[in-house]
Amino acid sequence: MPKSVHLMAFGIFAMVTSEFLVGGLMPQIADDLHVSVAQVGYLITAFALAMAIGGPFATVAVLRLRPKTALMTLFAVFLAGNVLAATADSYGVMLAARVVTGTASAAFFGVALSAVAQLTSPDVRGRAIGVAMQGLMVGTLLGLPLSTLVGQQWGWRAGFVAVGVVTVAAAVATAVAVPSLEPADGAGEFREELAVFRDARLWLVMSTSTLIIGATFSAFSYFTPILTDLTGFSHGTVPLLLLVYGAATVVGNAVVARLADSHTIPVLVAGLALNIVFLSAFALFADHRVPAVLAMTGIGLVGVTLNPAMISRVQRTANARPLVNTVHSSFITLGVVIGSGLGGVAIDLQGLRAPLWLGVGAAVLALLTLIPDAVRVRRGARQGGRAVVLTSPAGR
Repeated sequence: MPKSVHLMAFGIFAMVTSEFLVGGLMPQIADDLHVSVAQVGYLITAFALAMAIGGPFATVAVLRLRPKTALMTLFAVFLAGNVLAATADSYGVMLAARVVTGTASAAFFGVALSAVAQLTSPDVRGRAIGVAMQGLMVGTLLGLPLSTLVGQQWGWRAGFVAVGVVTVAAAVATAVAVPSLEPADGAGEFREELAVFRDARLWLVMSTSTLIIGATFSAFSYFTPILTDLTGFSHGTVPLLLLVYGAATVVGNAVVARLADSHTIPVLVAGLALNIVFLSAFALFADHRVPAVLAMTGIGLVGVTLNPAMISRVQRTANARPLVNTVHSSFITLGVVIGSGLGGVAIDLQGLRAPLWLGVGAAVLALLTLIPDAVRVRRGARQGGRAVVLTSPAGR
């Protein structure tokens, strides 16, 4: 595995840490900027919406640049947004900073995953995507707790300074170690980049990703109140349980990455089926500690960890260029927004078990969207042409 692929993970780690940082520093930010905790919560929503909406536009802006130049440009924009956040003296400035960092983060994902595709041969591309996406998993596992600890010890602004330091380190490492790549074949021509989105199947494939992530985040967003109010754990124990969940995502991502190329559709089908089981078990046994923790850990193993298979599927349906990757990231982020948003509505209507059942429903819908590809894979396997079936008609 090229060293450069691991550096993509380092950059993604910085982005993810910044994304979740506000969640751990809500009271401090609210007090300092003289706003409510709910308003600080909107900063998380703003980051997600900036990723979903602004990311593709930022990607278009760097399409004609060499991949390494594009990465360095996005590092600079992201760093500027974090500096703005660390020095913000009003809620409006902080909101603007979150929009800037969210937009740059989404575009970075797209360009980084495209660079991974160029740096590796097709037979190990799924594994390489998994390595890069470990930045997401480790960022969730360690980045948020560590940056939150820094913020609690030295003030919330220090948390953003810490993210800035990590960003600079990732940028310097990228500048030194990542080779200078040419833009991918056909990249940079806006009309050609857009042409691929005329394929209705691509939209179906990306909607699967939205549902997969929505199923997981409808539950994950409310793990804390479920574990304290239903399962009976103390507030001090919950962070340790979330670390267990985060460790499960790291393990699950590594396993999925190994299988993402050779068994893309079976991995997605199996992962969703298992997630339905784990989400249902959590909903049914949320008031029993051992089953609840086991179910939560299972969700970590087969939830967001399906990312490498999801990305491989999208790239095979369309291409591995930055715009496709970024738009796919937007669909993934949309899953976060929808899952967490509808989960909150479900709690208001039916209580704390409701978002878990909502996750079950979303996972079932995701399975239904996989039926056409699952049928193609089965037919292809019977005919001995499985590799052809998994490749798009254009052979990309």
